[in-house]
Amino acid sequence: MTEQERLLSLVDQFAGKRILVLGDMVADEYIYGAPMKISREAPVLVLRRRDSSLAPGGALNPAVNARTLGAEVYLAGVIGDDEPGRCLRRRLAELGINMDGLFTELGRPTSTKTRVLAGDTQLVQQQIVRIDQIDTSELEVATQRDIIAYLNEMIPQVDAVIISDYENGVISPHVLKEALPLARSLDKIVVADSHGDLARFQGVTALTPNQPEAEMTLGWEITNAASLDRAGARLLEMTGAEAVLITRGSEGMCLFTQDAAPYHIPASNRTEVADPTGAGDTVAATFTLALAATPPESHAYRYRDAAMLANLAAGLVVRHIGCATNTPSELAAAVRAFGGEHHA
Repeated sequence: MTEQERLLSLVDQFAGKRILVLGDMVADEYIYGAPMKISREAPVLVLRRRDSSLAPGGALNPAVNARTLGAEVYLAGVIGDDEPGRCLRRRLAELGINMDGLFTELGRPTSTKTRVLAGDTQLVQQQIVRIDQIDTSELEVATQRDIIAYLNEMIPQVDAVIISDYENGVISPHVLKEALPLARSLDKIVVADSHGDLARFQGVTALTPNQPEAEMTLGWEITNAASLDRAGARLLEMTGAEAVLITRGSEGMCLFTQDAAPYHIPASNRTEVADPTGAGDTVAATFTLALAATPPESHAYRYRDAAMLANLAAGLVVRHIGCATNTPSELAAAVRAFGGEHHA
Protein backbone atom coordinates (compact mmCIF):
# COMPACT_ATOMS: atom_id res chain seq x y z
CA MET A 1 0.00 0.00 0.00
CA THR A 2 1.36 3.43 -0.91
CA GLU A 3 1.69 6.26 1.58
CA GLN A 4 -1.14 8.14 -0.10
CA GLU A 5 -3.43 5.13 0.13
CA ARG A 6 -2.63 4.72 3.83
CA LEU A 7 -3.29 8.38 4.55
CA LEU A 8 -6.61 8.36 2.72
CA SER A 9 -7.62 5.20 4.56
CA LEU A 10 -6.80 6.85 7.89
CA VAL A 11 -8.99 9.85 7.09
CA ASP A 12 -11.85 7.47 6.29
CA GLN A 13 -11.40 5.80 9.69
CA PHE A 14 -11.68 9.05 11.68
CA ALA A 15 -15.47 8.82 11.83
CA GLY A 16 -16.76 7.57 15.14
CA LYS A 17 -13.44 7.57 17.02
CA ARG A 18 -14.01 8.64 20.62
CA ILE A 19 -11.72 11.44 21.77
CA LEU A 20 -11.60 12.95 25.28
CA VAL A 21 -10.12 16.45 25.49
CA LEU A 22 -8.84 17.50 28.91
CA GLY A 23 -7.65 21.06 29.28
CA ASP A 24 -8.15 24.80 29.53
CA MET A 25 -11.32 25.92 27.78
CA VAL A 26 -11.14 29.40 26.22
CA ALA A 27 -13.52 31.73 24.41
CA ASP A 28 -11.92 33.43 21.41
CA GLU A 29 -13.65 36.76 20.85
CA TYR A 30 -13.06 38.77 17.68
CA ILE A 31 -13.90 42.44 17.23
CA TYR A 32 -13.72 43.73 13.65
CA GLY A 33 -13.30 47.40 12.81
CA ALA A 34 -12.62 49.63 9.83
CA PRO A 35 -9.74 52.13 10.24
CA MET A 36 -10.98 55.72 10.30
CA LYS A 37 -8.13 57.96 11.43
CA ILE A 38 -5.39 58.44 14.01
CA SER A 39 -6.74 59.40 17.42
CA ARG A 40 -6.11 62.93 18.75
CA GLU A 41 -5.76 61.45 22.23
CA ALA A 42 -2.86 59.09 21.45
CA PRO A 43 -0.93 57.80 18.40
CA VAL A 44 -3.35 54.92 17.84
CA LEU A 45 -5.89 53.89 15.21
CA VAL A 46 -9.54 54.78 15.62
CA LEU A 47 -11.73 51.97 14.33
CA ARG A 48 -15.38 52.01 13.40
CA ARG A 49 -16.71 48.80 14.92
CA ARG A 50 -18.28 46.64 12.24
CA ASP A 51 -18.86 43.22 13.75
CA SER A 52 -17.88 40.76 16.47
CA SER A 53 -17.90 37.01 16.96
CA LEU A 54 -17.06 34.41 19.58
CA ALA A 55 -15.56 30.98 18.88
CA PRO A 56 -14.25 27.98 20.85
CA GLY A 57 -10.56 28.42 21.68
CA GLY A 58 -7.89 26.93 23.91
CA ALA A 59 -8.59 23.24 24.55
CA LEU A 60 -11.91 23.66 22.75
CA ASN A 61 -10.06 24.19 19.47
CA PRO A 62 -8.57 20.66 19.24
CA ALA A 63 -11.96 19.39 20.39
CA VAL A 64 -13.75 21.19 17.55
CA ASN A 65 -11.06 20.08 15.10
CA ALA A 66 -11.53 16.45 16.11
CA ARG A 67 -15.29 16.78 15.90
CA THR A 68 -15.20 18.39 12.45
CA LEU A 69 -13.01 15.51 11.28
CA GLY A 70 -15.72 13.06 12.36
CA ALA A 71 -14.82 12.04 15.92
CA GLU A 72 -17.13 11.78 18.90
CA VAL A 73 -15.73 14.31 21.36
CA TYR A 74 -15.97 14.58 25.15
CA LEU A 75 -14.70 17.51 27.22
CA ALA A 76 -13.18 17.71 30.70
CA GLY A 77 -12.46 21.15 32.12
CA VAL A 78 -13.94 24.39 33.45
CA ILE A 79 -16.12 27.04 31.85
CA GLY A 80 -17.69 30.11 33.44
CA ASP A 81 -21.35 30.69 34.22
CA ASP A 82 -21.31 33.91 32.19
CA GLU A 83 -22.22 35.14 28.73
CA PRO A 84 -19.05 33.87 26.99
CA GLY A 85 -19.58 30.52 28.66
CA ARG A 86 -23.21 30.35 27.58
CA CYS A 87 -22.25 31.30 24.00
CA LEU A 88 -19.66 28.54 23.97
CA ARG A 89 -22.12 25.98 25.27
CA ARG A 90 -24.58 26.87 22.51
CA ARG A 91 -21.87 26.50 19.88
CA LEU A 92 -20.62 23.19 21.30
CA ALA A 93 -24.19 21.86 21.42
CA GLU A 94 -24.64 22.75 17.74
CA LEU A 95 -21.52 20.73 16.97
CA GLY A 96 -22.71 17.75 18.99
CA ILE A 97 -19.80 17.83 21.46
CA ASN A 98 -20.46 16.20 24.85
CA MET A 99 -20.25 18.72 27.72
CA ASP A 100 -20.95 16.50 30.73
CA GLY A 101 -17.37 17.06 31.91
CA LEU A 102 -17.49 20.86 31.78
CA PHE A 103 -17.77 22.26 35.31
CA THR A 104 -18.17 25.77 36.75
CA GLU A 105 -16.74 27.52 39.78
CA LEU A 106 -18.49 30.39 41.52
CA GLY A 107 -16.74 33.62 40.55
CA ARG A 108 -14.39 32.02 38.02
CA PRO A 109 -15.03 33.57 34.58
CA THR A 110 -14.70 31.87 31.23
CA SER A 111 -11.14 32.43 30.05
CA THR A 112 -11.53 34.89 27.16
CA LYS A 113 -9.04 36.15 24.59
CA THR A 114 -10.32 39.20 22.73
CA ARG A 115 -8.60 40.00 19.44
CA VAL A 116 -9.21 43.32 17.71
CA LEU A 117 -8.78 43.19 13.93
CA ALA A 118 -8.57 46.22 11.64
CA GLY A 119 -9.48 46.24 7.96
CA ASP A 120 -12.28 46.84 5.48
CA THR A 121 -13.37 45.64 2.06
CA GLN A 122 -10.20 47.11 0.50
CA LEU A 123 -7.77 45.85 3.17
CA VAL A 124 -6.75 42.51 4.65
CA GLN A 125 -7.97 42.08 8.23
CA GLN A 126 -4.99 42.36 10.60
CA GLN A 127 -4.87 41.77 14.33
CA ILE A 128 -3.72 44.91 16.14
CA VAL A 129 -4.17 43.97 19.80
CA ARG A 130 -5.23 41.07 22.02
CA ILE A 131 -6.84 41.44 25.44
CA ASP A 132 -6.89 38.42 27.79
CA GLN A 133 -9.25 37.81 30.71
CA ILE A 134 -7.87 34.64 32.29
CA ASP A 135 -7.92 33.28 35.84
CA THR A 136 -4.80 31.14 36.22
CA SER A 137 -5.34 30.30 39.89
CA GLU A 138 -5.55 26.69 41.01
CA LEU A 139 -8.95 25.07 40.72
CA GLU A 140 -10.94 24.45 43.87
CA VAL A 141 -10.53 21.01 45.40
CA ALA A 142 -14.16 20.15 44.67
CA THR A 143 -13.74 21.08 41.00
CA GLN A 144 -10.61 18.96 40.66
CA ARG A 145 -12.49 16.10 42.30
CA ASP A 146 -15.35 16.46 39.80
CA ILE A 147 -12.94 16.47 36.85
CA ILE A 148 -11.08 13.41 38.14
CA ALA A 149 -14.33 11.53 38.69
CA TYR A 150 -15.34 12.29 35.11
CA LEU A 151 -11.95 11.18 33.79
CA ASN A 152 -12.22 7.91 35.71
CA GLU A 153 -15.59 7.34 34.07
CA MET A 154 -14.66 8.33 30.51
CA ILE A 155 -11.04 7.26 29.95
CA PRO A 156 -12.01 3.56 29.80
CA GLN A 157 -14.63 4.41 27.14
CA VAL A 158 -12.58 6.47 24.67
CA ASP A 159 -9.97 5.68 22.04
CA ALA A 160 -7.63 8.54 22.90
CA VAL A 161 -7.07 11.49 25.23
CA ILE A 162 -5.78 14.91 24.24
CA ILE A 163 -4.30 16.99 27.06
CA SER A 164 -4.45 20.62 25.96
CA ASP A 165 -2.60 22.73 28.52
CA TYR A 166 -2.73 26.53 28.21
CA GLU A 167 -1.53 26.98 31.82
CA ASN A 168 -4.90 28.33 32.98
CA GLY A 169 -5.14 26.04 36.01
CA VAL A 170 -6.93 22.89 34.84
CA ILE A 171 -3.88 20.67 34.26
CA SER A 172 -2.82 20.48 37.90
CA PRO A 173 -0.36 17.93 39.34
CA HIS A 174 -3.29 16.25 41.11
CA VAL A 175 -5.30 15.85 37.89
CA LEU A 176 -2.27 14.49 36.02
CA LYS A 177 -1.43 12.10 38.88
CA GLU A 178 -4.88 10.56 38.61
CA ALA A 179 -5.38 10.64 34.83
CA LEU A 180 -2.07 9.48 33.38
CA PRO A 181 -1.67 6.20 35.34
CA LEU A 182 -5.25 5.22 34.51
CA ALA A 183 -4.76 5.91 30.81
CA ARG A 184 -1.46 3.99 30.77
CA SER A 185 -2.97 1.02 32.58
CA LEU A 186 -5.68 0.81 29.90
CA ASP A 187 -3.17 1.28 27.05
CA LYS A 188 -4.96 4.42 25.85
CA ILE A 189 -3.41 6.87 23.40
CA VAL A 190 -2.54 10.09 25.24
CA VAL A 191 -1.23 13.11 23.35
CA ALA A 192 -0.09 16.15 25.34
CA ASP A 193 0.01 19.62 23.76
CA SER A 194 1.30 22.00 26.41
CA HIS A 195 2.42 25.60 26.74
CA GLY A 196 4.10 24.68 30.02
CA ASP A 197 6.74 22.27 31.28
CA LEU A 198 6.66 19.15 29.12
CA ALA A 199 8.45 17.06 31.74
CA ARG A 200 5.17 16.77 33.68
CA PHE A 201 3.69 14.41 31.09
CA GLN A 202 5.40 11.20 32.07
CA GLY A 203 4.59 8.16 29.97
CA VAL A 204 2.25 9.83 27.47
CA THR A 205 2.05 8.35 24.00
CA ALA A 206 3.22 11.55 22.31
CA LEU A 207 4.00 15.22 22.78
CA THR A 208 3.25 17.89 20.15
CA PRO A 209 5.08 21.05 21.27
CA ASN A 210 6.05 23.90 19.01
CA GLN A 211 9.72 24.86 18.94
CA PRO A 212 9.54 27.65 21.59
CA GLU A 213 7.68 25.29 23.97
CA ALA A 214 10.34 22.62 23.49
CA GLU A 215 13.09 25.20 24.05
CA MET A 216 11.45 26.45 27.24
CA THR A 217 11.35 22.97 28.78
CA LEU A 218 14.90 22.12 27.71
CA GLY A 219 16.50 25.44 28.57
CA TRP A 220 18.35 25.84 25.29
CA GLU A 221 17.67 27.26 21.83
CA ILE A 222 17.22 25.12 18.75
CA THR A 223 19.47 26.79 16.19
CA ASN A 224 20.34 24.05 13.70
CA ALA A 225 19.61 20.46 12.72
CA ALA A 226 21.95 19.05 15.35
CA SER A 227 20.34 20.96 18.23
CA LEU A 228 16.89 20.04 16.92
CA ASP A 229 17.77 16.34 16.90
CA ARG A 230 19.28 16.67 20.36
CA ALA A 231 16.09 18.35 21.61
CA GLY A 232 13.87 15.59 20.30
CA ALA A 233 16.04 12.88 21.82
CA ARG A 234 16.13 14.67 25.17
CA LEU A 235 12.34 15.11 25.29
CA LEU A 236 11.86 11.40 24.56
CA GLU A 237 14.28 10.52 27.34
CA MET A 238 12.82 13.04 29.78
CA THR A 239 9.19 11.94 29.44
CA GLY A 240 9.33 8.33 28.28
CA ALA A 241 6.95 9.25 25.44
CA GLU A 242 6.84 7.02 22.39
CA ALA A 243 6.96 10.03 20.06
CA VAL A 244 7.63 13.76 20.05
CA LEU A 245 6.41 15.94 17.17
CA ILE A 246 8.03 19.39 17.24
CA THR A 247 6.22 21.91 15.04
CA ARG A 248 8.31 24.72 13.55
CA GLY A 249 6.00 26.97 11.56
CA SER A 250 7.34 27.65 8.08
CA GLU A 251 10.18 25.19 8.77
CA GLY A 252 7.69 22.33 8.95
CA MET A 253 7.90 19.79 11.75
CA CYS A 254 10.13 17.01 12.97
CA LEU A 255 9.07 13.63 14.35
CA PHE A 256 11.15 11.80 16.93
CA THR A 257 10.41 8.25 18.06
CA GLN A 258 12.10 5.77 20.37
CA ASP A 259 13.06 3.32 17.61
CA ALA A 260 13.71 5.36 14.44
CA ALA A 261 15.83 8.22 13.12
CA PRO A 262 14.38 11.76 13.21
CA TYR A 263 11.87 12.37 10.43
CA HIS A 264 11.92 15.93 9.07
CA ILE A 265 8.77 17.08 7.25
CA PRO A 266 8.77 20.30 5.18
CA ALA A 267 5.83 22.67 5.70
CA SER A 268 2.97 21.80 3.36
CA ASN A 269 2.05 25.48 2.93
CA ARG A 270 4.56 28.33 3.11
CA THR A 271 2.92 30.89 0.84
CA GLU A 272 -0.79 31.12 1.70
CA VAL A 273 -0.60 31.94 5.42
CA ALA A 274 -3.23 34.33 6.78
CA ASP A 275 -3.09 33.47 10.50
CA PRO A 276 -1.22 30.73 12.42
CA THR A 277 -3.59 30.99 15.40
CA GLY A 278 -4.72 27.53 16.50
CA ALA A 279 -2.58 25.59 14.02
CA GLY A 280 -0.93 23.69 16.87
CA ASP A 281 -4.33 22.57 18.09
CA THR A 282 -5.14 21.30 14.61
CA VAL A 283 -1.88 19.34 14.65
CA ALA A 284 -2.67 17.78 18.04
CA ALA A 285 -6.20 16.79 17.02
CA THR A 286 -5.26 15.36 13.63
CA PHE A 287 -2.19 13.55 14.96
CA THR A 288 -4.24 11.97 17.77
CA LEU A 289 -7.07 10.91 15.48
CA ALA A 290 -4.62 9.34 13.04
CA LEU A 291 -2.98 7.33 15.83
CA ALA A 292 -6.39 6.16 17.02
CA ALA A 293 -7.40 5.18 13.47
CA THR A 294 -4.20 3.29 12.55
CA PRO A 295 -4.91 -0.42 11.93
CA PRO A 296 -2.51 -3.07 13.31
CA GLU A 297 -1.09 -3.87 9.87
CA SER A 298 0.10 -0.24 9.46
CA HIS A 299 1.65 0.04 12.92
CA ALA A 300 5.16 0.45 11.50
CA TYR A 301 4.09 3.68 9.77
CA ARG A 302 1.72 5.00 12.42
CA TYR A 303 3.71 7.97 13.70
CA ARG A 304 4.98 9.04 10.28
CA ASP A 305 1.53 8.80 8.75
CA ALA A 306 -0.02 10.70 11.67
CA ALA A 307 2.64 13.43 11.37
CA MET A 308 2.09 13.72 7.61
CA LEU A 309 -1.66 14.19 8.07
CA ALA A 310 -1.10 16.70 10.88
CA ASN A 311 1.27 18.67 8.65
CA LEU A 312 -1.24 18.78 5.80
CA ALA A 313 -4.07 19.75 8.17
CA ALA A 314 -2.04 22.64 9.63
CA GLY A 315 -1.24 23.87 6.13
CA LEU A 316 -4.96 24.17 5.45
CA VAL A 317 -6.10 26.00 8.59
CA VAL A 318 -3.43 28.73 8.47
CA ARG A 319 -5.11 30.03 5.33
CA HIS A 320 -7.96 31.38 7.49
CA ILE A 321 -8.19 34.18 10.06
CA GLY A 322 -8.64 32.80 13.59
CA CYS A 323 -8.98 29.21 14.68
CA ALA A 324 -10.11 27.05 11.78
CA THR A 325 -10.92 23.39 11.18
CA ASN A 326 -10.87 20.87 8.36
CA THR A 327 -13.45 18.41 7.11
CA PRO A 328 -12.46 14.85 6.10
CA SER A 329 -13.06 15.73 2.43
CA GLU A 330 -10.78 18.78 2.66
CA LEU A 331 -8.02 16.79 4.30
CA ALA A 332 -8.41 13.97 1.79
CA ALA A 333 -8.14 16.48 -1.06
CA ALA A 334 -4.91 17.79 0.46
CA VAL A 335 -3.57 14.23 0.63
CA ARG A 336 -4.36 13.69 -3.05
CA ALA A 337 -2.79 17.01 -4.02
CA PHE A 338 0.32 16.21 -1.99
CA GLY A 339 0.89 12.86 -3.69
CA GLY A 340 3.36 11.47 -1.17
CA GLU A 341 6.14 8.94 -1.26
CA HIS A 342 5.40 5.34 -2.12
CA HIS A 343 6.16 2.50 0.23
CA ALA A 344 5.69 -1.20 -0.26
